[in-house]
Amino acid sequence: MSKDSPKNNQSGWVNRFLSIVETVGNALPHPATLFGLFALGVVILSWIASQFDISVVMPGKGTVIHPVNLLSVEGIHRIIREATHNFTGFAPLGVVLVAMLGIGVAEGSGLIGAGLRKLVILAPARLLTFVIVFAGVLSNTASEVGYVLLVPLGAVIFLAADRHPIAGLAAAFAGVSGGYSANFFLGTVDPLLAGLSQEAAQIVDPAYTVNPAANYYFMFASTLFIALAGTFVTERIVEPRLGKYTGKAEVEEIHDLNDKERRGLRWAGLATLALTLIVLWGILPADGFLRSLEHPENIFKSPFISGIVTFIFLFAALAGIAYGLGAGTFKNDSDIMKSMGKSMSTLGIYMVLCFFAAQFVAYFKWTNLGLIFAVEGAEVLKSWNLGPIPLMVAFVILSAAANMFMGSASAKWAILAPVFIPMFMLLGYAPELVQVAYRIGDSVTNIISPMMSYFALIVAFMERYDEKAGIGTIIATMLPYTLIFLLIWTILLMIWLTLGIPLGPDSHLFMETIVQ
Repeated sequence: MSKDSPKNNQSGWVNRFLSIVETVGNALPHPATLFGLFALGVVILSWIASQFDISVVMPGKGTVIHPVNLLSVEGIHRIIREATHNFTGFAPLGVVLVAMLGIGVAEGSGLIGAGLRKLVILAPARLLTFVIVFAGVLSNTASEVGYVLLVPLGAVIFLAADRHPIAGLAAAFAGVSGGYSANFFLGTVDPLLAGLSQEAAQIVDPAYTVNPAANYYFMFASTLFIALAGTFVTERIVEPRLGKYTGKAEVEEIHDLNDKERRGLRWAGLATLALTLIVLWGILPADGFLRSLEHPENIFKSPFISGIVTFIFLFAALAGIAYGLGAGTFKNDSDIMKSMGKSMSTLGIYMVLCFFAAQFVAYFKWTNLGLIFAVEGAEVLKSWNLGPIPLMVAFVILSAAANMFMGSASAKWAILAPVFIPMFMLLGYAPELVQVAYRIGDSVTNIISPMMSYFALIVAFMERYDEKAGIGTIIATMLPYTLIFLLIWTILLMIWLTLGIPLGPDSHLFMETIVQ
């Protein structure tokens, strides 16, 4: 093929574009530093806004909202006094720490790794692709385990089945990262994003709460669609494009679970069943002990729903302990506590990020800038008269584009939520709906974003099977997944909106419109 062939020219253009994206993204400060700068920027902006007395009339109430100057003596005193409270009271911090304690036990015992291996090994040949994508989606419950375990395992399994290993890698990566927000189970990302959404919603309504299961129905349904879409793209687009594998990688033997691991899974299953029965005993009867004392007739106001993070911890920890004892990976209580400690050690940088993000969010509330931006933005959007479907589709695309330059889901949402959630609330759109639109956009471009934290690891995995593989190779391989996932998920959201189906327990699509 000549040097100036269309294919080479196209490849060169793609690589140049991706190089620019990578350079711009790498030039950004660390997310924690970015939030520190944003917090400082809000303080300065509050002084500027107060000097010009930029104000708005709160729709529906008639009250005038003035900016609050944080560079005043009172503002500086408040910044000093409430820094600790801002951090410790930051909604996403506590819920993620509690959930990760339980997930840490399940991961440290080996339960999650053994469960994923068993799921893939049992898959019939004709369902192999589907099972790998599906397992990738489910692995998101345990944060990064899918990246380090399932993605390389997908390549190994495809090679053992005499299929192209990069296709297996791509299928697993698509499920783990492209289907990041879909799942049959609640994971660490659910309480994390719900906490940020609640902080943002309280700019407009201080009493508003967003429960961690706010998007559960939609994400449960999404799991099957994403798994099927990932299977289609792998078998109809990616694998035919790759052709037959002619590389030097040798087939690795995939070991089945040993007797101890199988016993561990049985014990974990029994423990999970026992806790499930206890929960059902407490939640199903009208006078069950897990029903709300104030509203026993409403299951969605029960402690089970409002305290779902506690149950994520209990289920993960109990199943992990049972597996560890059955498989022999836990010898005593010290091993269990060490696994919890290990999971906490991985959250060090997250807690640093939370400190600065908490200050930014708090300052945004105190200054009234969030309300002012929301009212002004809502007036503009109202004048466009787009309607719910075009508006949410536009926000999905905005979120997908933002993901190309900032990989962290929580960091992006901490920036976007305080602006867009109040804005959409004033127009009558519930925070839960805005959050689900964000999650779609954030997920689908993970697999083509060089800013995604595990992108370099995926390059390393791919280089095992193609020495010339690089960022452009991954983008070219994964772009079909992004486009199909975006299409499928957006259509599903449009159907959901049209039918008016709740997004999750005690979760809404719309609320009273304030901007008339």
